[in-house]
Amino acid sequence: MARYLARVGDLEATDTEDPDLNYGLVVDCGSSGSRIFVYFWPRHNGNPHDLLDIKQMRDRNSQPVVKKIKPGISAMADTPEHASDYLRPLLSFAAAHVPVRKHKETPLYILCTAGMRLLPERKQLAILADLVKDLPLEFDFLFSQSQAEVISGKQEGVYAWIGINFVLGRFDHEDEADAEAPQELVTGRRRTVGILDMGGASLQIAYEVPTSTSVLSPQEEEAAKILLAEFNLGCDVQHTEHVYRVYVTTFLGFGGNFARQRYEDLVLNETLNKNRLLGHKTGLSPDNPFLDPCLPVGLTDVVERNSQLLHVRGRGDWAACGAMLSPLLARSNTSQASLNGIYQSPIDFNNSEFYGFSEFFYCTEDVLRIGGRYHGPTFAKAAQDYCGMAWSVLTQRFKNGLFSSHADEHRLKYQCFKSAWMYQVLHEGFHFPYDYPNLQTAQLVYDREVQWTLGAILYKTRFLPLRDLRQEGVRQAHGNWFRLSFVYNHYLFFACILVVLLAIILYLLRLRRIHHRQTRASAPLNLLWIEEVVPMIGVQVGP
Repeated sequence: MARYLARVGDLEATDTEDPDLNYGLVVDCGSSGSRIFVYFWPRHNGNPHDLLDIKQMRDRNSQPVVKKIKPGISAMADTPEHASDYLRPLLSFAAAHVPVRKHKETPLYILCTAGMRLLPERKQLAILADLVKDLPLEFDFLFSQSQAEVISGKQEGVYAWIGINFVLGRFDHEDEADAEAPQELVTGRRRTVGILDMGGASLQIAYEVPTSTSVLSPQEEEAAKILLAEFNLGCDVQHTEHVYRVYVTTFLGFGGNFARQRYEDLVLNETLNKNRLLGHKTGLSPDNPFLDPCLPVGLTDVVERNSQLLHVRGRGDWAACGAMLSPLLARSNTSQASLNGIYQSPIDFNNSEFYGFSEFFYCTEDVLRIGGRYHGPTFAKAAQDYCGMAWSVLTQRFKNGLFSSHADEHRLKYQCFKSAWMYQVLHEGFHFPYDYPNLQTAQLVYDREVQWTLGAILYKTRFLPLRDLRQEGVRQAHGNWFRLSFVYNHYLFFACILVVLLAIILYLLRLRRIHHRQTRASAPLNLLWIEEVVPMIGVQVGP
């Protein structure tokens, strides 16, 4: 219940009047645009094994504090001196939400991804240099040269993996375990989840691997070093409870839309080659179209490449579609290879859990309405039934609102292809068993979208709890010293008074002894004086 209430609280407006809240900013400079995310967290709880409790800031209307601008920062390649001007609207937006008194201690991270990676290094450095030089002149955020960088696809994948597992509570320790997350390892850590994310152009997989892997060939061992990331999320490098080894790979060209383009190229080239060799005219006119098994029955389309046209008509054969897609996986014959012949660390399918995002969710939910817990045979049957439907029936169902509100005509048109592609990637490419029970397709986690930027700020601020703990230790030590000092001074004061009193008493006693000595010494002199004086008087009186 406490965890549920905490998640509900995450959706409430952030209390900017709370002086104990800290803030952080992450700018995601993507290929098509840049977005700034504002995060906040309370003081660390004092447990060195726990991470900061970072959440996305929400405004007075309980909406996430995020702003996006277009185009991407890579558009500043030829005018890098304007890079800071480009980001000014984002930072001004953040400055208006973060309390002014907190600006100087609010870290700012500017992380650039795919668009900037495509630029020559000198142009990347010119853009970053302008940001580092000009932004501190206008904004008081905590910002230095190391906080503006172009990150690799591997880093982006690691940050996404961190963000998902953090939101799911998989970095919590066993003493905080509850019925919602019974997945515990013998080491006392919870089992982390892997992530699968298929966008329009690329595909990404990331999951934790054990420290000891199977025996590898020298080539595979070298590949594993490149694809594995080992990092410590703990606030102190000496604590290894939060050391993780994650396999992460990005496959460019394996996203849903790009895969469709590759498939159309393949179909066009093979069909035209067959026409030349056999004298056929398949696809050269609407009357003699290429029958595409990856499109719904009766759907007509035209593929155009370099002034070459191919007329196609859907025949809705999902199994045949999968067979035609198999060559696009570019698998090798080695058992440890996945897509494109790239090495894949072994997955323990009997003790693992994965979340599928983007196309993995859209393919299962938008028209098939079976998103959530994935079951291979159920998905295959639903996808096959969809592909076999007439295009006229599908469009009528769409008009009647029988599909998800997120579905559009593009989804209806390419659902057959994308569902087959997703199925092939998952089971033939990544070798997931057809009856694998622990894949959850999702768009939101606990009713919120999880960005890789959350994982980035978690990683970037991982040492901040150590600073807080040290400061707290100094305060406690100072408080203990003060209390001990007070007690010590209290007794010292009375000891000093006692010493002074003893000194006074000893001094008085000494004076008394001296007085007695003087008294005893003066008595014989007085007698002698009397004896001397009296005779003289007597002599004088005698005459």
